[in-house]
Amino acid sequence: MTVSIPFDNSFAALPPAFFSRVTPTPVKHPKLRAFNGPLAQILRITATEAEDMARVFSGNTLPDGADPVAQLYAGHQFGNFNPQLGDGRAILLGEVTGTDGQRRDIQLKGSGPTPYSRMGDGRAWLGPVLREYVVSEAMAAMGVPTTRALAVVETGEPVYREAGALPGAVLTRVAASHLRVGTFQVFAARGQKAQLQRLTDYAIARHYPDAEGPMGLLRAACAAQARLIPQWMAVGFIHGVMNTDNAAISGETIDYGPCAFLDTYDAETVFSSIDRGGRYAYGNQPDIAVWNMAQLASALVGLMPDTDAAIAEATEIVHAMPEMIRSEWTRRFAAKIGIPTPRDGDAALVGDLLERMQSQRADFTNTFRALITGNARDQFTDPTAFDGWEPLWRARLEDENHALATMRAANPAVIPRNHRLEEMIAAAVAGDYGPFERLNAVLAHPFEDLTDARDLASPPAPHEVVAATFCGT
Repeated sequence: MTVSIPFDNSFAALPPAFFSRVTPTPVKHPKLRAFNGPLAQILRITATEAEDMARVFSGNTLPDGADPVAQLYAGHQFGNFNPQLGDGRAILLGEVTGTDGQRRDIQLKGSGPTPYSRMGDGRAWLGPVLREYVVSEAMAAMGVPTTRALAVVETGEPVYREAGALPGAVLTRVAASHLRVGTFQVFAARGQKAQLQRLTDYAIARHYPDAEGPMGLLRAACAAQARLIPQWMAVGFIHGVMNTDNAAISGETIDYGPCAFLDTYDAETVFSSIDRGGRYAYGNQPDIAVWNMAQLASALVGLMPDTDAAIAEATEIVHAMPEMIRSEWTRRFAAKIGIPTPRDGDAALVGDLLERMQSQRADFTNTFRALITGNARDQFTDPTAFDGWEPLWRARLEDENHALATMRAANPAVIPRNHRLEEMIAAAVAGDYGPFERLNAVLAHPFEDLTDARDLASPPAPHEVVAATFCGT
């Protein structure tokens, strides 16, 4: 075989209570459609023949050293607790330690049913697979902690959804781990303290070796989430399904389902077709992150010998999160207007701009990027709304020596626009992968002004607006 993956598995060495051993279901006609060569080099994966790669990354052939499992977890879904979820269409092949010394999971998504499929087919269709590939790689290029995409394989088999028969595909996803808040919740809900303690010890060793005990893990996970959410917001990202089973302990962005990016700025923006109440709207994401970490705290306090003291400490940790998020949000957004080190009043200055953007339906990404070129007022329906803010901003920048460089590093010129993703998917379904390849090439350098990609930076015309996004399950 021409595919070599240097597996060094640790999760599969845990007791069977944490997973089910399962083999991917073979597909009829696997065809490799994308392979992330630079990421493969970091993972020390060697692959030369496309046919062998298609067999491995579809699940038809298990590479040497793989120990495939489907992970068990529970989760709050839109606030309602489901006591057992688990990987219903994903299989962890194993782990590798990369050239950078980091341990990462390699997982097949859409590789067939597992014991946790809950009557689902365990498959994925091509559209969500390509969306996750493009968006996760774009997020990585923008410096946002995220899972990565290694490969896309078309299965040659149809997947049936509400829209009818759709082309099937398998995504190979790479993550620091797939441990979620829900992974802890399932054992806490079952009263399985020994398993919960084993999981806690494993998570600490893998992600936060300096953390001390369950409360140390909680503190580290809360800090990671408090850093992550402002990074989402600074690039206009809306996750769409911030359930506890989609909250990674590592602090990475995980599970790109009905995710989307802001076009015109509105804090109440919702794209997810299943978020009918707006629980996971753009502006609600900080509060939901705190709520999710409170659920992790509830799962962990039972491991402490003094429950009352543990509740008090956990409460202190979780209650510190909003200020941590506000501080990081201020730092990120101050940089977007050219201020590398914020001071009192800068958050209000940013907030004033955002209010004006919302009232004038200004494009989020292009307005901030246009601060660099001096034509931001053109993004406003009524440019005088910007004129009322600009003198305050200019006065503030008189104390800054590196404003332009700060803005260039904080404001992407191009993001995965929702309408461009839909165009890319439609083209790929028709057999044209040109738009997919072009998007990946441009989004690999999101902070560069690329004259031949100005169309990808343009907001949607009225007939191109994407009103809703879908999970694809």
